[in-house]
Amino acid sequence: MSKFDIVFRNGLVIDGTGSSSYQADVGLKNDKIAEIGNIPVGFGNLEHEINERVIAPGFIDAHTHDDRALISSPDMSAKASQGVTTVITGNCGISLAPLLLKNDPPPPLDLIGNQKDYKFNRMDDYLTALEANPPALNAACLVGHSTLRVGAMDDLTKPANDREIENMRKSLFAAMEDGAIGLSSGTFYPPAAAAPSSEIALLAEEVGKVGGIYTTHMRDEADNVLESIEESVQISQAGQVPLVISHHKVTGKSNHGRTRETLPFILDAMKHGEVGLDVYPYIAASSILLADRAKNSERVQITWSETLPDQAGRDLSEIARDMGVGLDETVARLSPAGAVYFMMDEADVQRVIKFPHTMIGSDGLPHDKHPHPRLWGTFPRVLGYYARDIGLFSLEEGVRRMTSLTADKFRLTNRGRLAPGFYADIVIFDPEQIEDTATFENPTTPAAGIDRVYVNGVEVWQAGKPTVNRPGRALRRQELALEKQSQI
Repeated sequence: MSKFDIVFRNGLVIDGTGSSSYQADVGLKNDKIAEIGNIPVGFGNLEHEINERVIAPGFIDAHTHDDRALISSPDMSAKASQGVTTVITGNCGISLAPLLLKNDPPPPLDLIGNQKDYKFNRMDDYLTALEANPPALNAACLVGHSTLRVGAMDDLTKPANDREIENMRKSLFAAMEDGAIGLSSGTFYPPAAAAPSSEIALLAEEVGKVGGIYTTHMRDEADNVLESIEESVQISQAGQVPLVISHHKVTGKSNHGRTRETLPFILDAMKHGEVGLDVYPYIAASSILLADRAKNSERVQITWSETLPDQAGRDLSEIARDMGVGLDETVARLSPAGAVYFMMDEADVQRVIKFPHTMIGSDGLPHDKHPHPRLWGTFPRVLGYYARDIGLFSLEEGVRRMTSLTADKFRLTNRGRLAPGFYADIVIFDPEQIEDTATFENPTTPAAGIDRVYVNGVEVWQAGKPTVNRPGRALRRQELALEKQSQI
């Protein structure tokens, strides 16, 4: 009997820690990495000569809205094609569970589903659905604060009262017991904009008690960005819970360059508590269509429109000109809708990417008709353009930002590294050819240079196409914690 199920030969190992690469063979047994070194020929049931291609831990997408995609598009090609093997869902205060709706959800909950998709009264119902019909990738799930609000409140324009907060706390507690890894908020958006810090801090306490994490799409990423960071840190400290600042950026021309202020501010906060951040490598954001945000953008591209679906992919200014009306009226006619907003500065984007504590997250919206290219291009763009081509950091450091750093921050035990005993989530790529090919004009083109992707030891992407395999797992918090305990 062969010692290994699969052996990859003559790979350039990048182990995810940031250490220098080295040449070695990698042997897999069942769903784990069994050995890294010089493995004799014939020791694997399958042996793949990878000719000094990079073999690295599968990438972990720190910020996704893949809640429904895991069910409706289980091959997860947008992510598998980039080398992603695990996604963090439920960000920006939006999660499919726990919420049972009788009517269509308010924006931005409609970014990930409509009324029929919000059918999971408990987080366990959602996670069980993933386990019954597994996707290609692993998923760790946050609970959305806005989702909790919609489920507990009649009037979202007000702070929650004591009864409503208690109902949210009970729902959140149950979700954490079911396996959620933490709480997310999105106070930038209308369903949560009226929520004071105290409301969120009371919920964060429930997460802190059981070792979860708190992520936030802050209240303001423009003029009041420093105040929003301070609010986020205060909520984290009040709830005694680690913080992740989602897709950190500064928006609007008047704020270009202000990452020179925000990053030292975040670094100082790290001295007093556990604080992290993620970023996507583009100068354009994407979300629901809002007139105020459109007015502060240099260019706006429509990604979807419920009333005028044929306008997806077009610039808002062109649509307004064709309609012969102003921006406000054009937005009203298109809504509900989504948009890409060109509103950041490349120097700020690079400054955040280069910051040593920054994780990589796509923030892609998989259900947009004409999505932002970050959905298909984020990870190869970091490794190809920012690491290899312009040299912001080494390839090894780029891999660390999307593997071990993220696994450690989100408590994903035994993932994010190439090491014996770790799960065999693996990407094999050509370091000279890896690059994003998705553009704002053609946003769903798979990346170049990704050869093979394995999840839990099973191949899910090969030769530019998804396989039929669906080995992904719902990574429940308790199971991750038990694995951690077994290491001690």
